[in-house]
Amino acid sequence: MCLGIPSKIVTVDETHKTGRVDHLGTKVLVNFALLDEVRVGEWVIVHAGFAISKLNDQEALETLDLLREIAAHE
Repeated sequence: MCLGIPSKIVTVDETHKTGRVDHLGTKVLVNFALLDEVRVGEWVIVHAGFAISKLNDQEALETLDLLREIAAHE
């Protein structure tokens, strides 16, 4: 099963369409080529090293809260 966890963009290299996201406290290198434009501070869903969609702050925080709630019940 693949689970899309919101990750916040912390750096962007526009020349190479790459950057780093904060993925639950770990900084992960990702490719932003599948998205039109990204900025530091935005939230994305990453799959197989590619940012595949953007989320707004509310969507990201609600999703993270739900995931924490699920983890607390396991």
